Amino acid sequence: MFNEVLSQTIAMLHEHGRVSYRALTRQFALDEDYLADLKDALLYAYPQVVDDGRGLVWSGDAAPSPALQPPAQPPAQAAPPPAPSPPPEAERRQLTVLFCDLVDSTVLASQLDPEDLREGRAGLSRDPDAGTHFMR
Repeated sequence: MFNEVLSQTIAMLHEHGRVSYRALTRQFALDEDYLADLKDALLYAYPQVVDDGRGLVWSGDAAPSPALQPPAQPPAQAAPPPAPSPPPEAERRQLTVLFCDLVDSTVLASQLDPEDLREGRAGLSRDPDAGTHFMR
């Protein structure tokens, strides 16, 4: 990350000839310590860069000598495709659930025999109109 910011700052200096500290802080979202480290690295490694109090100025030739250029970043390589996931241990299936709330079903359940109630509910799943007959 630091080398990227360093390289981009050098590129900005080449292109514009100068760059303010405020612009660097905004461009790269730098805090004071990071900016101080960046400034120190540039002033030490690049004698062509001068601190004018408000920012950095490129005072040398249009391009730095190859020895003073930052190390080249390796080209970005495409990430290998993800490995196929192992088959799941259990088969997944889509499930549709029907929820039916019968009016006064709690009262009805307390009045009916549990087997009759189960039979009536099973009939509702086969024939939804059976509910009108079951509730009577």
